[in-house]
Amino acid sequence: MRPVAGPARLKRRHYGVMLSFLALVLLPGLISAFYLFALAQDQYASRTGFMIRQEDGNSASSILGGLSFLTGAGQGVNAGVLHEFMQSQTMMQKVDARIDLRAHYAVGWPSDAVYSIWADATNEELFRFWQRIFRLSYDSASGLIDVTVRARDPATAQRIAQVILDESQIMINQLNETARRDALTNADRELEQAVADLRTARGALTLFRAQSRIVDPISDIQGRLGVVSNLQQQLAQALVELDLLDPSTRVDDPRRAQLTRQIAVIRNRIEQERNFFGTTADPGSDDSYPETIAQYEALSVDLEFAERNYTAALAARQAALSKASRQSLYLAAYIPPTLAQDAEFPQRFTLLALILGFLTMAWATLTLIYYSLRDRG
Repeated sequence: MRPVAGPARLKRRHYGVMLSFLALVLLPGLISAFYLFALAQDQYASRTGFMIRQEDGNSASSILGGLSFLTGAGQGVNAGVLHEFMQSQTMMQKVDARIDLRAHYAVGWPSDAVYSIWADATNEELFRFWQRIFRLSYDSASGLIDVTVRARDPATAQRIAQVILDESQIMINQLNETARRDALTNADRELEQAVADLRTARGALTLFRAQSRIVDPISDIQGRLGVVSNLQQQLAQALVELDLLDPSTRVDDPRRAQLTRQIAVIRNRIEQERNFFGTTADPGSDDSYPETIAQYEALSVDLEFAERNYTAALAARQAALSKASRQSLYLAAYIPPTLAQDAEFPQRFTLLALILGFLTMAWATLTLIYYSLRDRG
């Protein structure tokens, strides 16, 4: 029979475990609690929310075709640009220029070293501290931007949030100005090109008229066709008169001879007029009349295209001027900067619970590792 086990007694390892619990959990927990409840200063939060709105409604740029450059950058692209700008060091420096961040957040230094910053901090050190007190949430699907900023007092937190909102509006105005300037520059350039093309087309047509001595070849053709039609009527009338003569009259009858000569002359003239459309219009020129008509038609098409292009370019410039006079992008704040009444930060009980929880987990892990190594040894 084995002897009955004796009563359990505390051994050195048990005291070591309790001492480790005191050193790794209770002591750091007490220090954390002392810092959070005795040294850490209250922080007040101000929240604001806004989104980028784009002007709606039909405009000249949406009615006219081919004027997509007037619409500018998309709303999502602008929101993304603003999101990156708000997270940059430039935004922090703009806020610091209007509100002395170092003077405000150095009040608790060095007693409150976690939530304060030293007075002679560099811009990079201030920016790292700024990233801890400034929170930005951006929903790319809806375009909503939420901002939370913390400060020592409610008024300063609200002022910082208002400065962020104002600087964001300035950034949007700069985007507006850039889009308007680009739209006007493109519209002016296209209008100048359209005017130059129109002058060239009109000059070419004027030069053609001066060289051919024909103002309108179409009207000239219609006139010549009218001459041919009149000659055909005269020919028909002469033939009828010749048929009406008595067949018994002599061949040398003056009337028959006159009508025969008249018919021959009219037919010859009709043939000459018809040949005119396929022969040289000017005896001293190498261009045939059809080629002259083809050249005139080509110049007329160029002039018509230049006139339409000029009309579209002029309408585009008017649309650009109309758009430039309006605020196409603007910030719509659905949550104005709030003024806090209670200090929400630091969240002492939550932080203390998290610290104790992590310390307890770390102590338990180390204890289990110790007993595992002891049992294996």
